[in-house]
Amino acid sequence: MALKADESVKLFLSIGLDEKTATTTINNPKVTANLTAVIHEAGVTDGCDRTTGNLLYTVATKHHSNLLLHRPTLFSYIVSSKIKTPAQLDAAVWFFDNHAAEDFKLDEFEEACGVGVEVSVEDIEKAAGEVFEENKKTISEQRYRTNVGQLLGHVRKSLPWADPKIVKDVIDRKMYELLGERTAADNEKPTKKKEKPAAKAEEKKAAVEATPEPSEEELNPYSIFPQPEQNLMVHTEVFYSDGSVLKCNNKKEVLDKHLKVTGGKVYTRFPPEPNGYLHIGHAKAMFVDFGLAKERGGCCYLRYDDTNPEAEKKEYINHIEEIVNWMGWEPFKITYTSDYFQELYDLAVELIRRGHAYVDHQNAEEIKEYREKKMNSPWRDRPIEESLRLFDEMRRGKIEEGKATLRMKQDMQNDNCNMYDLIAYRIKASETNSISGCRRMRSRPFFGYLICLYGLQFTPHPHAGDKWCIYPSYDFAHCTVDSLENITHSLCTLEFETRRASYYWLLHSLDLYMPYVWEYSRLNITNTVMSKRKLNYIVTNNHVDGWDDPRLLTLAGLRRRGVTPTAINAFVRGMGITRSDGSMIHVSRLEYHIREELNKTAPRTMVVLNPLKVVITNLESDKVMELDAKRWPDAQNDDPSAFYKVPFSRVVYIDQSDFRMKDSKDYYGLAPGKSVLLRYGFPIKCTNVVFADDNETIREIHAEYDPEKKTKPKGVLHWVAESSPGKEPIKVEVRLFEKLFNSENPAELNDDWLTDINPHSKVVVSDAYAVSILKDTAVGDRFQFERLGYFAVDKDSEPGKLVFNRTVTLRDSYGKGGK
Repeated sequence: MALKADESVKLFLSIGLDEKTATTTINNPKVTANLTAVIHEAGVTDGCDRTTGNLLYTVATKHHSNLLLHRPTLFSYIVSSKIKTPAQLDAAVWFFDNHAAEDFKLDEFEEACGVGVEVSVEDIEKAAGEVFEENKKTISEQRYRTNVGQLLGHVRKSLPWADPKIVKDVIDRKMYELLGERTAADNEKPTKKKEKPAAKAEEKKAAVEATPEPSEEELNPYSIFPQPEQNLMVHTEVFYSDGSVLKCNNKKEVLDKHLKVTGGKVYTRFPPEPNGYLHIGHAKAMFVDFGLAKERGGCCYLRYDDTNPEAEKKEYINHIEEIVNWMGWEPFKITYTSDYFQELYDLAVELIRRGHAYVDHQNAEEIKEYREKKMNSPWRDRPIEESLRLFDEMRRGKIEEGKATLRMKQDMQNDNCNMYDLIAYRIKASETNSISGCRRMRSRPFFGYLICLYGLQFTPHPHAGDKWCIYPSYDFAHCTVDSLENITHSLCTLEFETRRASYYWLLHSLDLYMPYVWEYSRLNITNTVMSKRKLNYIVTNNHVDGWDDPRLLTLAGLRRRGVTPTAINAFVRGMGITRSDGSMIHVSRLEYHIREELNKTAPRTMVVLNPLKVVITNLESDKVMELDAKRWPDAQNDDPSAFYKVPFSRVVYIDQSDFRMKDSKDYYGLAPGKSVLLRYGFPIKCTNVVFADDNETIREIHAEYDPEKKTKPKGVLHWVAESSPGKEPIKVEVRLFEKLFNSENPAELNDDWLTDINPHSKVVVSDAYAVSILKDTAVGDRFQFERLGYFAVDKDSEPGKLVFNRTVTLRDSYGKGGK
């Protein structure tokens, strides 16, 4: 039973913790439970000295999960003061991390962590004297600004089991002997000398040299995961309400059998539920699951978690496989949870036989009420044979949906709600399979009799057909299929962390192989929703144009928008595989990676969104010049493929936003009497403005061009020209997308989240003008429209009417556009 807060504080003070540490600890229920368990296991409930208590505290807070199997041995050494320093404890942890319970020898353990090694003060004095002699000049120059930590490190390197406090005292005393009393100058902060401004090249060189070396985790985010052969460590502790603790780990013979099947390779799985389209959060899951397997030369399953036939569709199954391939990942094998329905059923029967499951008749509301009150079900202790018979009737469709479930017999009084006798199996049957359905079939007596007698009509399953009318829950199927597929690393997001207890409880109860489970932070991005329920709602209620609407952060939507899988994977890699709190990531970080990728891969071209006619009055009406325009900004003149031809004729079009009647100093567009440069073309000067009949709307502009290019205007405009007299440029439709939601976190609005949808998130420009080279583009082709952004050809394109989606602007406009 959990202790009261004041009892916990008293217990923690008894092992030598200071009052601040003790009171801080009880604010963290998990640490409190860990430390309480450690104190009881170590047998020091009546108190101990401060040194022992601090080491036990370290075990509870720092080394909790990976020491469970060896804690009895470790505690005996700590309590008997054979291990008495943090360095010895770290060495012991390292040793246990690399040895299974069955194969380590005490003498090797004691040697590895310095048991019995006594380091005298004289030994420390001698080692410190040698360090001071080697560094005397530096210490004399830097005086009390000397890095004492480095001196400590040198001594500890030669005497790893020395008491760090004694080492520190000796170092401090030798500093005083060498330098004497501190002076006022010793206490002053060093002043930085002002240096002359360095040349830009030197500054860049210095910045590069000053850049810290990336950590191993930054270079290889998968380095945090253990090797398969290390899977002997205790995976987790399951704390029961009666005070007992279940320590779950693989036995050596179980792990050996697993390694023989896998050949010691890493086996992971990407297990999406086929009840919707994948979003960018799944891209992170793919990066973790497929990426780890690829980095270690292992295998990754694509496994459909298809245990809910009512929410699953063949459309979603096909989409998932296709989008996984598009993201650049290749599954080792494609499997379905439903492939294992028979094995799962057999395991459920075995669980009942072992007394760890029972058939329950409580309805959903009753189950909820009993869980809230931490009460056992009235049917929890029914005879095993009775549960076996009822479970068989459930399988054969003899019990109406909602009238029975199979529940795991866990711990209804546990502090973890995921141990409240979770449902293992539930009935999913069509109307004609239920008792009420039988009554409705009386108009067809013979057929109705067969259905009632044999339970023929089961809810169809997209993959398994109509063989089953009972389906396993996620909590029952997920861990068991992981084990059946010999998964080495079962990786998921942090919201599943509290389910780790039930995951290992079930595998332990069935004596099955246990994968290594690790949770990482969920990917949350601003100005969107990533809940499948909410995504499904806005799709089915037509708030967006389908699952692949470019405003959504579904992978299909991002692809349609023109985002590349390379950019998505680079973004995900930049997030790392951490256990941080999963705080909101600003969408601009994703956009940065999109721009980085498209800047290198998208050729340049010109499109005018809102055309304004410009007549070049000093150019012959029938004259058309072919000019060279660059596909790439750094194109070499001797590379013809890096250029494309654009016509320059008497009639050109610029964007309406690039003309003003009144000029200003900070305006670089065209105005009456002002000159601008047409990109890749000539300077032009506005000589006249022609208005429509309302004397406000500008119909066209007259301008003169400078064929000698003597004029050097500051402003440069994109443009499109008639390819021949009187022939308009090709018309295209351009869709400009903004953030779908106005707020950074619409989920915080709870039931009002739909009111936050941005009504201007999609703007359609129907009659934009484009250069003729674009007429032969294909769906998915990507371009940079100069001065406008990056765009991709949409699937709605038809012959003679291309449609382009804006992928991302050229610069981050977040600050300008607001939230």
